[in-house]
Amino acid sequence: MSERPKSPPEPAIGKGAVREPLVFVIDDDLSMRRALTNLIQSVGLEVETFGSAAELLKSELPEVASCLVLDIRLPGLSGLDLQAELAKANIRIPIIFITGHGDIPMTVRAMKGGAVDFLTKPFRDQELLDAVVSAIDKDRKRREADKTVANLQALYDTLSSRERQVLGFVAAGLMNKQVAAELDLAEITVKIYRGHIMKKMQARSLADLIRMTETLGIRPVKPPGGPAGQQ
Repeated sequence: MSERPKSPPEPAIGKGAVREPLVFVIDDDLSMRRALTNLIQSVGLEVETFGSAAELLKSELPEVASCLVLDIRLPGLSGLDLQAELAKANIRIPIIFITGHGDIPMTVRAMKGGAVDFLTKPFRDQELLDAVVSAIDKDRKRREADKTVANLQALYDTLSSRERQVLGFVAAGLMNKQVAAELDLAEITVKIYRGHIMKKMQARSLADLIRMTETLGIRPVKPPGGPAGQQ
């Protein structure tokens, strides 16, 4: 890997002002950390470096698209062990492993654990940059999808119990008359509930509403013990 001129100071992790994509680098070799920082910053990306896995675990990761360039062999907690710890904590940051001592079992474990790439030193600069750009793009899309689900869930939480029951049957493809029979309601009542649901879910059409239910994984639920339920 070729060296780059000394880069400007790195941003502090966890600062609310950091909104641009961020690349975390963990390597116990200071010269490697500097070289990786210079390389990644040369394409306009922010970088935060650590000398050990423990340092990262003590830090607050900002809510921005990011990825982790992680050395396999580290003092204390290894790169593979850190990968497992992040998974347990449901921290889904894409990981690019780098190592000078890779083997097949190690590579298999890393990839099965969800790593997006595994590079053996010495690697070409462009290999790492391509992996970083791909990982950040993957994380950005994941975050956008999570945000969409969270927004839909917030709308769904405003529905009453009965509205959720009606929505479940609508999602299953039942007509108003069929939903009315399932819930022992008048058909006009079901139509009123559907109107409330469309408004609360901010759905522009029935097709839009169905897409929302698919995103949320909504299934029809009958009221326990019969048709009675919250009106």
